[in-house]
Amino acid sequence: MPADIVHLVRHGEVHNPTRVLYGRLEGFGLSDLGHRMAASAVATLAGHPVTALYASPLQRAQESAAPWAEGFGLDVHTDDRIIEPTNRFEGKRMTGRTLADPRHWHLLKNPRVPSWGEPFADIAARMLAAMHDARSSVDAGEVVMVSHQLPIWMAHRAIAHEPLHHDPRKRRCSLSSVTSFGWVDDAFTEIAYQDPGAELLAAATDLGAV
Repeated sequence: MPADIVHLVRHGEVHNPTRVLYGRLEGFGLSDLGHRMAASAVATLAGHPVTALYASPLQRAQESAAPWAEGFGLDVHTDDRIIEPTNRFEGKRMTGRTLADPRHWHLLKNPRVPSWGEPFADIAARMLAAMHDARSSVDAGEVVMVSHQLPIWMAHRAIAHEPLHHDPRKRRCSLSSVTSFGWVDDAFTEIAYQDPGAELLAAATDLGAV
């Protein structure tokens, strides 16, 4: 039978000294603290029968997946469907001045879609499809998928049957957190949320894209 549980893991802190919204830009890997966060996440599933490992193609996700690969003796399978969403503010510093600039107002006209990037509905659909395929890719055990904050939050809200539009400041998806979904009555249901990097978070200077 397929996997019993799919764990969505967010990447660790990114080295981002210029504090830009990096999105899908190349060259944004983990900071030293981010590597420690990624390693701490692996301990949350110590002893679990993790039988497959997937990661977004972006550098920070691939680096965050490395400790999982080492800890469980698995290859990292790259899945483009669990990548960071597109965002038209990519490369900009997200300050009050940026948002107040009239040249950007057309991007803010509909936060329910949102108008500045990939539609929430599209993000949720690709994440759920990737989760279903990952679950079916193994005969048993559990699957780990290393992704990003917004895709994980969209999976959470879609599975919980909650509206996809939301306040980004209220997402429950910390750096290197683990959100777990079990297969119950022929559907995914959230069964756990763990925040192993919480103690390290106080020292973080970059909390990720919005």
